[in-house]
Amino acid sequence: MSMNMTGITSMLNQTASTNASTNANTAKADSLKNSVAGLSSNSTEEELKEVLEDFESYFLEQIIKKMKDTFTDDDKESSVASQYTDTFMDYAIEDVADMLLEEVGGTMTQQLFEQMKRNYNIPTVEEKKTTE
Repeated sequence: MSMNMTGITSMLNQTASTNASTNANTAKADSLKNSVAGLSSNSTEEELKEVLEDFESYFLEQIIKKMKDTFTDDDKESSVASQYTDTFMDYAIEDVADMLLEEVGGTMTQQLFEQMKRNYNIPTVEEKKTTE
């Protein structure tokens, strides 16, 4: 199974269009797309790892939000209080996703990291030092 930039960008495009009603989600998806698009064989391992950790955190956020939607009432009114609640919930979900990633995550990040490092021929720190 090969994961390349097209796969990640496609997932982010789909998520952005699915969540188009939420500007924060769209902005975050766009930011991640730009980060992914900025990767190349000139990128460092640290840059690649950072982008992939951000992607994994975002991916977890989307899963948690979908889970929340299955348990919450869709009939609530569109009031100012509801908008504040939704905004607060989005921030809380971001924090939970980041905590999950720190505690138990990283497996997907590591797998994506190794695959994309090979796809983009990003040298290790030691390999860069020997070529300089």
